[in-house]
Amino acid sequence: MTTSAALIINFVNQDFGSQIPGETVLALVSFVVSLLVLTVVFYIAGAIVVGRQRALLSDAFVIALLGTVVNSICLVFFPPLVGLILSLIIWLLLIRRYYETGWLGALAVGILAVIVSVVVLVILGIILGISILILGGLPLF
Repeated sequence: MTTSAALIINFVNQDFGSQIPGETVLALVSFVVSLLVLTVVFYIAGAIVVGRQRALLSDAFVIALLGTVVNSICLVFFPPLVGLILSLIIWLLLIRRYYETGWLGALAVGILAVIVSVVVLVILGIILGISILILGGLPLF
């Protein structure tokens, strides 16, 4: 367990006692951080592709939240390839619906979101001094 993870678990255990398992705390922290990063990524990608009038921060948050939840459900209940394809289609539907754009616009936002996500991860890695390899994976679709 890393030092920061141990500090988070110790902090939570001091406030709540041993009622919350450490893995649950780490999963929640990871979910919230991923959600915040995805929100920023979708906002930036949406603002570039469809414009700031249609790409609201609240819409980016809803896309990130619903997309993450549906992505998890698809990957748990379906075979990996089917779950991945369903997940990508649902991400595109969410982008299309909330950014009020067509299929090509949603695809452009999705592709740009992947590019922005990689750039954000590299910048965070440089700022925090963390290797991208340690992160284990990109919080993409």
